Amino acid sequence: MIPFTKYLKLTAVALIGLTLCAQGARTPQHIDIKQLSKTVEDVVVPLPNEIFGALNKLGAVNWKEHVRSDKGTNFTERPRIALLLGTVIADGFVAVQAEDAAAVKEIGQRVLALAKGIGVGNSITPHAKAIIEAADKRNWEAVRQELDRTQNSVQQAMNEVHDEKLSQLVSLGGWLRGTEVLTSVVTKHFSTDGAELLHQPDLLSYFQTRLEAMPEFKLPIIREIEDALVQVKPLIDVGNARIPQESVRKINEITTRLGYGIVTRD
Repeated sequence: MIPFTKYLKLTAVALIGLTLCAQGARTPQHIDIKQLSKTVEDVVVPLPNEIFGALNKLGAVNWKEHVRSDKGTNFTERPRIALLLGTVIADGFVAVQAEDAAAVKEIGQRVLALAKGIGVGNSITPHAKAIIEAADKRNWEAVRQELDRTQNSVQQAMNEVHDEKLSQLVSLGGWLRGTEVLTSVVTKHFSTDGAELLHQPDLLSYFQTRLEAMPEFKLPIIREIEDALVQVKPLIDVGNARIPQESVRKINEITTRLGYGIVTRD
């Protein structure tokens, strides 16, 4: 069986997009997250193009206001670095959507530095160079592809040296940052269809299970994330009901707080 971690890279960027498609299409009557996803080992994995194609139909997004300038502290703890790397890669996709070349180039350098911090810098160096070169040329599709390859290379390199838990933290960091951006967008342009994109209870349960299997990581931020996912779970696991605006706002508050905690020192 193909390991789920190979595909989990999609979730790290699923909510901050690879490309926006069908911009002029009519708003759908209802968005079913399962129709915009793959199911791998019984876990729904959102597909970036489909998610953002649907989101873009719900209203124009000013991506520039979601570009984050604070890329994080220089940590020494490998689990902290892994979480931060996931969020920085996610920030790269936001910067691409905003067509912010300076931010993309800075993120490329930051990704390389963080990858070196967890011992996989050699795998990332060619991608980082390609990201910077493509940003100089304003070749946004090439940047998207290299960011996606970066995520895959990081996880493959860590899995090869049996650092699967760090690989999962990279994915978790990206998912949290993606959810923070998604909830911010949906809060500003609320619709029940947009909120439906948050309906990912199986994926959240996957992350909860993986965090429970990391008792050796004593870092406060990891335990804070674990506690926060317990708060988020009932907000998105609503069965056939719709996720209300207040729940979207609460999820945004939680993920924003966690995002700040990931990029700052305890």
